[in-house]
Amino acid sequence: MTTTRTSPSDRAPSRMPRKIRIGSRPSKLALAQAAIVRERLTQQISGVEIEIVEIRTSGDKMTSASLADVGGKGLFIKELEQALAARTIDAAVHSMKDLPAVLPQEFRVAAVLERENTADILVTRDGSALAALPAGKRLGTSSSRRRFQALRMNRALEILPLRGNVDTRLARVADETFDAIIVAMAGVKRLGRVNDVKFVELDPRDFIPAGGQGALAIETLAGSDADDVARAVSAINDPRAFYETAAERAFLAAIGASCTTPVGVRATIAGNGLKLAAMLFSPDGARELVDAIIEPLDPNLAPSAAENSGQRLAEKMLARGAAAILGK
Repeated sequence: MTTTRTSPSDRAPSRMPRKIRIGSRPSKLALAQAAIVRERLTQQISGVEIEIVEIRTSGDKMTSASLADVGGKGLFIKELEQALAARTIDAAVHSMKDLPAVLPQEFRVAAVLERENTADILVTRDGSALAALPAGKRLGTSSSRRRFQALRMNRALEILPLRGNVDTRLARVADETFDAIIVAMAGVKRLGRVNDVKFVELDPRDFIPAGGQGALAIETLAGSDADDVARAVSAINDPRAFYETAAERAFLAAIGASCTTPVGVRATIAGNGLKLAAMLFSPDGARELVDAIIEPLDPNLAPSAAENSGQRLAEKMLARGAAAILGK
C-alpha cells in the first residue's frame, strides 16, 4: 500500500506557471500558513504571481459539534479538494495532520515544508505540569488521542471537549472556562502567540503526536496536466519532512486509521537512521499499545522507502493485536 504516489524530485521538467492560486481555509492560522507558503514560493521562484484564495470548509462552519460525530478532520479539506478538482485553485495548503492517510487518486501531496516543532503543549494560567494538576481540574481537548494520553499521566482530571481556532482555545484558559488545554506547539508558534501564554512542552515519549503534526502539506491535482504546478511548488519541498510524513502516513494507512482514531505516530530522522514510534488506544481508552522501530535511512530519502518503514511498524503492531484494540 502506498500513500504518496511520487516524490517531488521525480517529476520531469516542465514549464513554470505564471500564476499559482493557493487555496486556504479562512481561519487566522490557516491564512498564516498559506502566507508562509506564498513567501517561500516568492523567494524560490521569480516572476510567478502567488494568490491566496480563501475557501470556507464544512469544518469551519461546524464550530460546536464534535468532529468525530460529523465526519472527522476531513471536513477541513473537502471544499479545498472540490476547488482543486474544479480548477478554481491550483494548490491547497493543509495542516498535514488534517489530511487522510490515503488521498483520492486524483490528488497528490506535491510538497511538504520544513517541519515545525511537532510537540503537544499544556497551556495553563500558571505554567503547571500535567501531573501536578489537582483532582477535578478541567482540561480541554476534543482529541481522543490527547484525552487518553493525558489520563495516563493524571487520571484525576476532568476532560472536556474543546473546539474553535487556536486563539479561541487559548482564550478558554484565560477566561477560566478551562484550567488547562492541550494544543499543538506548531500552531501557537505560527500565530506568534508563544510569548502570550504559559505552557509546558509535553514529553514526546508520553505524547506521541498525531501523524503529520507540525508539517504543512501542499496538495495539487495528480494528473500530468498539473505537473507544472506540482513542479513549481516542489521548489519549497523539504525532503526530510516529506520522508518523515510519508512514513507516518503509511503507518496510519496500514492500520486503517481515520482522522479520529486515537493514535499517535512520529518519524524522526537521526543520523543514518529513521526512528518510528507509535501509540494507539482502544475507543474507550482502556487498552493501549506502544511500539517503535529503528531502520536504516534511505540515502536518497525516497518516499517509497519511508512508506515501507511505516508499513513494517504497522505490521509489527497488528501482529501484537492493534486491530482488536482499535475495535476493527
